[in-house]
Amino acid sequence: MNNTYYQECLFYLHNYSTNLAIISFYVRHSCLREALLHLLNKESPPEVFIEGIFQPSYKSGKLHTLENLLESIDPTLESWGKYLIAACQHLQKKNYYHILYELQQFMKDQVRAAMTCIRFFSHKAKSYTELGEKLSWLLKAKDHLKIYLQETSRSSGRKKTTFFRKKMTAADVSRHMNTLQLQMEVTRFLHRCESAGTSQITTLPLPTLFGNNHMKMDVACKVMLGGKNVEDGFGIAFRVLQDFQLDAAMTYCRAARQLVEKEKYSEIRQLLKCVSESGVAAKSDGDTILLNCLEAFKRIPPQELEGLIQAIHNDDNKVSIVSKPW
Repeated sequence: MNNTYYQECLFYLHNYSTNLAIISFYVRHSCLREALLHLLNKESPPEVFIEGIFQPSYKSGKLHTLENLLESIDPTLESWGKYLIAACQHLQKKNYYHILYELQQFMKDQVRAAMTCIRFFSHKAKSYTELGEKLSWLLKAKDHLKIYLQETSRSSGRKKTTFFRKKMTAADVSRHMNTLQLQMEVTRFLHRCESAGTSQITTLPLPTLFGNNHMKMDVACKVMLGGKNVEDGFGIAFRVLQDFQLDAAMTYCRAARQLVEKEKYSEIRQLLKCVSESGVAAKSDGDTILLNCLEAFKRIPPQELEGLIQAIHNDDNKVSIVSKPW
């Protein structure tokens, strides 16, 4: 930095050039600290940080060096908040999720780090066998949320937490942790079913509990139908329906229709038994399930059809089915 030519260059840059050009010059000459201090001093916009400092750092494998300097200049990282948020957005746009995860951990942004772990778990998976091999990501997500709860409980009543870290209520964190736990149980169960050959996933993207309600109902259906019999997976499926307050009757009807398609008529009776013993089903739910699948399929063998009709409790419903032309 004492070199005359170097000082001459700086003189012209400071007098006639842009902040980005000055910062890029510092970075090219391995003066990263000076580049960062200039960025702060001039209150340069996040775009300058991304183009002049952040991209050259991670592209040359010097992200840790950059992180150490950011922390040494401001241990709270508050000064870098807007720049760190912009860096995360940049990485997400580029689909550089491994670098993003590393940065989120440096930022101690536990909630977003957990979200990235969930993405690592579910992204582009084609079977529950694949998901079974990626369960460690859900454990990491849970760990991030546990740390977040510990940190927020320690800092309650003190100065408000850093603005650039994602906030979440303790109730929401607990809810997400329950979802992670339930998804782990679903994954282990369906992984086992796929290995045994009793379950096959044909729809993509692969349904998980991180999707919308329709996808969650799909998960419940697959768990009910994936085991060696309905009873095998009903307990987990029932918890999915209860935890997410899904339309249970509609889900049971979907499962029953799939059983008729596969001509597993005895399993329909087992489904009705499980629904009845669940303790929360309405008295009419069993009839609703039977009527729904009987109306949808016309080619049920007479003997099986008679058995299903006999399982209907309401006499009016029985009459309406019997009087139909089959």
